[in-house]
Amino acid sequence: MEKAAAVKIIQQLADGTDPNTGKSFGADSPYQHPDTVRALFVALRALDAPAAATPAAGKPRGAAPAENAPSNSGKPWSDDEDQALAAAFDAGKKILELATAHQRSRFAIEARLAKLGKIEPPANLRGYAAKTTGAKANGAASDVASYSH
Repeated sequence: MEKAAAVKIIQQLADGTDPNTGKSFGADSPYQHPDTVRALFVALRALDAPAAATPAAGKPRGAAPAENAPSNSGKPWSDDEDQALAAAFDAGKKILELATAHQRSRFAIEARLAKLGKIEPPANLRGYAAKTTGAKANGAASDVASYSH
């Protein structure tokens, strides 16, 4: 396999897309786990780095954001961005559309929507126990149904 083909496959996996079918992985996929996504981005960086490259003096490995990561990866969410995300989700935007619009990973969008009480936390999201969201407690339509749009 050529290096370019391998990089393309790893990039698709890191972006949450099955390289064979083009379909998005479900939230319960091991490819959506944060450690897996980080590992894939590290692998991409390693494949893109020149063979003799070494980390810059004084900078620990991994200090720079992944070259192929969305531009807002790791940045804090503002109140305005939270409101825009919630409004777009409520208007029927899909998770991948939101990820593109906010320049964040699919998993980051899912995690933020969970924090905002719009969906159930992804199964592999650390620090969140499975619980009923306010929408379900109020008798609204199933979060799963609204999540799949």
